[in-house]
Formats: sequence, C-alpha cells, structure tokens
Amino acid sequence: MKRTYLFILRFLMLPILLSALSCDSFLEVDLPKSQLATESVFKNYSTAESALSDIYSKIRDRGMLTGDGIGISNHLACYTDEMISTESLSNPSFSFYSNTLLPTNSIIADYWNSAYNQIYAANSIIKGCESSTALTKAQKDQLTGEALFIRALEHFYLVNLFGSVPYVSETDYKTNSRISRIAPEELYPKIGSDLEAAVALLPDAYIASQRIRPNKYAAKALLSRIYLYSGKYPEASNTASAVINNQSLYAIENIDLTFLINSKETIWQLHSGAAGKNTTDGAYFIFTVGPPQYVWLSDVLYSSFEAADQRRTHWIKEVKDASGTWHHPFKYKENFDTSVSKEYTVMLRLSEQFLIRSEARAKQGDLIGAKEDLNKVRKRAGLAESPALTQDEILAAVLEERRHELFTEYGHRFFDLKRNGKLNSALGNIKAGWNETDQLFPIPEAEINANPNLKPQNLGY
Repeated sequence: MKRTYLFILRFLMLPILLSALSCDSFLEVDLPKSQLATESVFKNYSTAESALSDIYSKIRDRGMLTGDGIGISNHLACYTDEMISTESLSNPSFSFYSNTLLPTNSIIADYWNSAYNQIYAANSIIKGCESSTALTKAQKDQLTGEALFIRALEHFYLVNLFGSVPYVSETDYKTNSRISRIAPEELYPKIGSDLEAAVALLPDAYIASQRIRPNKYAAKALLSRIYLYSGKYPEASNTASAVINNQSLYAIENIDLTFLINSKETIWQLHSGAAGKNTTDGAYFIFTVGPPQYVWLSDVLYSSFEAADQRRTHWIKEVKDASGTWHHPFKYKENFDTSVSKEYTVMLRLSEQFLIRSEARAKQGDLIGAKEDLNKVRKRAGLAESPALTQDEILAAVLEERRHELFTEYGHRFFDLKRNGKLNSALGNIKAGWNETDQLFPIPEAEINANPNLKPQNLGY
C-alpha cells in the first residue's frame, strides 16, 4: 500500500535502509516493506554498521555539513565577514553573500531536508538496536551511541541556523508530519541529554583507524560546546578538560600537521570516501590563478591577523598577478587526489576545546586559567601571550582568537558573533543588505506549506 507524502518523505526517508529509493526522490514509500527492510538490517552487526556508516557519507556528501561550496563552511563564511563571493547573481549561493535569502532558496531547503533525513536515519538505528535480538549489548551500545551523537550534531546546527526547530526522536511518520518547532532553550537540554547518553555508551578508544568514527571523547567535545552555548560554564569547562587531559590520545600539533589525517589534534573527522581522495574543502577553496572563480578570503579577515601569526602564513595562501592579489584558505593543502589520501575533513579538534575552556573559565572568574588556555592556542600560532587582564578583555581576546583559529570551519564565526550579541555591530557596516533579522535563516517555504505547525515564519521573511 503506497501513499504520497511530500513532507513526510523529505523529513523521514531512510535512504540507507531502502536502497531501492533514490535519495532525491521523496514521492512514495511502501510502508510495510520498509518496516521489513529495517528489521532485516539489524539481524547482524555488519549490515547495521553499514547502515550507520552510510549516514556519515551522507553528512559528508550533501547538506549543511558537506565540505564543498554548498556547505556552511563556505556559505556562513560568505554570510559573515570571512569570504568574498563572485558567484552569479542567479546562483542560490550568492544569496548568502548578499544577505538576500528567501524561504524559497533551494539550498536552505536542502539544509533542512538533509539534516532531518539524517536525523531520521539515526533514529532508525536507535530503534533498530532497541528491538534487535541478534546484536550483542556492546554492539548495540556502539551503534546507539553514534546515532545519538549524529542526532545531537544535526540538531545543534539546525537550531543555530533556524532558531526554533522541531526536535525529532521518533520514526513514526504520522507524529513527525505534524510536529511543531520548539525554542532553543527547550532544545539545548535535549541535545545535551543525547550527548550525555552517547558519552555513557561509546568506548574510550576509536573503533576505526584515523578517527573517522566518534568515540566517547568526540561526544564530550561536542557536549562541551553545547554547554558553552547554553551558558553552563562549569559543565563546559569540566567536559572540555576531560578531552584535553586525555594526553594519550590528543595533543596540539605543529601548525603544519594540524589538518593531516593522523594529526593528534583531531577528535573526529569524516572519511573522504575513497582511497587517494582528499577533502572537498580543499578542492573548493584552493585556487592557483586570479581572479578567483568563486570565493576568496576577505581583506577584513586577512588584515585582522597579527603580523607574527603563523596561521596567516601557513593557513592562508596568496595568489597574485598583474590584475590583483587574493587569498584563499589553506588549512587543507590538497585540492586534487593523491596516491594516498593525506587529509580528511576535520569536524572536531582539540584547539576548540582549549578555547571553550578558556571562555568558560573566564565567565566563572578564573582569569588565570582562562589565559593559560588562550595562550596555549596563541603559542602554537607563534604569538606572544595575550596582554588581556580583565574578564571583559579576556573574553574579547578569546572571541578574536576563535576568529583566527576556526575561520571557514562550519560557521564558527557566525555562531560566535550571534551568541555574543555582536552580529549587528560586526557586520552592519560592512555587509550590504545586512538586517538584524539575518541572525536566523528562513524556514523553507515548502515545509511550512506542508506542515502548518511549523509556523510562524522567522521574522524578516
């Protein structure tokens, strides 16, 4: 018995379990067959693990966390003050740079739909493990812990892009087809609970080489960020410390080693998908001749680095010809395939944990500890210790350090300015068309039309 559910299948399709359905087709689903397919996946660990691994490939290849020009590493860099775009005015990507997003923007719709498809797939892993009689407890814990981690990750980015959004923890299509949005202050505890559960379930050790599957400390690293954004500063500090103090696994690397596959700074990274393939981030951002075809680093960002900052010379590259000078991100050095893969896309890394703990310590009045963490990151960049003394000065210094450490990485600049109430002051005078309501993306129009419980639309759209 087949039924047509446009929104339901955008929201709930399980591509990893129903190979007969295209990931771009949201028109029909055979509900009884899909239930049988789901059950069969969890009859052995190999097929269940393959289903989970496929979610990671979806995260890598489409939606907001993909590393190419469609993902938020590029789009939020263009949306703020990190990048300049020369995309065509008719290209949906240019709307991010010009701050002219509309509810009908196809990329916004893809962000929403891909995230909820991946959440639904994670929920199916969780439900499948609960009902499986074939998997061992250790196998169920591993699969469930990773699925909870994925669910938390996607909800984190959704709430920071769209504000109030649905929290989805079920696979029932009737429930999810009429679900309502909840406010960030309600959503953050749910994300935190998912990650706390993941921490309890995941092992200390990585189950795959090259840190391409999250372990307990990856869940803690994301949880420390959740606590920071939620204003839970003691929890943020303590959770970041749990990651930082595991020196057998993690260490701040030399600046040229930070983004290599085997870097000890990496907490979690996404596999490139094939032997010899490198990151789509490098393939998109790197150019060798000018003028750039797509995007380049803004002079505002480039000129904000201190003269001695090695990140300006090692993580940024200059391209110059008779017509001008441009710069591009050079954290990832490879823009083509190599005989052996050298770089995977880094999703979580140790330096962020030092900056999280620095900020959390400063918020609690531990200024000495805050400066120690701040200076740890500065030292790796070849800089002298920060001259900041007061709480306000240290917090401002941490924000500036995050700007230079985390640029063009998954929207940190946008999120940092927003959560500190500095978006308008930082961007109002340099971004044509910037409005106060641009702190949130519009809810995709097709989704509101399909489910009126998603109303009201965000202000300004």
